[in-house]
Amino acid sequence: MDLRIQGDVAPDPFLGAADVFETEFSLDKPVHVRVRADPDERTWAGHYDDHHVLNVSKRAATSAMARELAVHELSHMARYEEGHASHVQSTEEALYLGLAGERVERRKLAHCYQIANHMKDIYADDITLSVAPAKKLLEFLESTLATAVADRPAPPRPGSQPATTGADPEITAVNAAFALALIERHGIAAPTHRIYDLARVAAADAPAVDVDAFKDRFLALGPDPSERDYRKALVSMTRAYAV
Repeated sequence: MDLRIQGDVAPDPFLGAADVFETEFSLDKPVHVRVRADPDERTWAGHYDDHHVLNVSKRAATSAMARELAVHELSHMARYEEGHASHVQSTEEALYLGLAGERVERRKLAHCYQIANHMKDIYADDITLSVAPAKKLLEFLESTLATAVADRPAPPRPGSQPATTGADPEITAVNAAFALALIERHGIAAPTHRIYDLARVAAADAPAVDVDAFKDRFLALGPDPSERDYRKALVSMTRAYAV
């Protein structure tokens, strides 16, 4: 793999990720690793005619999860190169089809993009979990969900304004559904794992979101859908949340 690292960080996690990834998969295009200052964005992949870009915050690049996050992004690149429906379908097009004529809150529209990213992540992590151990990913999912549940807005006092800070309980519930679907898709945790307790708390905080139904929607994503079927699933998922 042609890996070019740009930024003041140790290259070891990225070289290690390439070694793990190449045990089963390969990329035709070179990968440019670019370290960003923004700590709020962990990692994301960009795709261009002659290369991919693995964008990573310096915080993520120096974290204990750096190698695993890099493998995840390499998996996105592999899905894009193979033309997988999840990675060539325009999210904007699907949201336009699904939400045309509907009045949707701005926050919920932003959440729909996050749901679309989860659907891509399902397929990227099918690759990630075939080459890398699941332990760190499971710990990451548990930690992320625990943080979001703890950060939910406190109930407003009588006569006060509703709370506006903290994690949005509705998207936290969908995130919990995604985490459970990924766990069950790959059999990486028992139903007694603490993450199931966290998911139940997230569900209780967002009664308008059916966590089990969203989990089933994520689980129903077949391994190699046609573009038509994938678009239909994406439209259905976003309508179920936003409409």
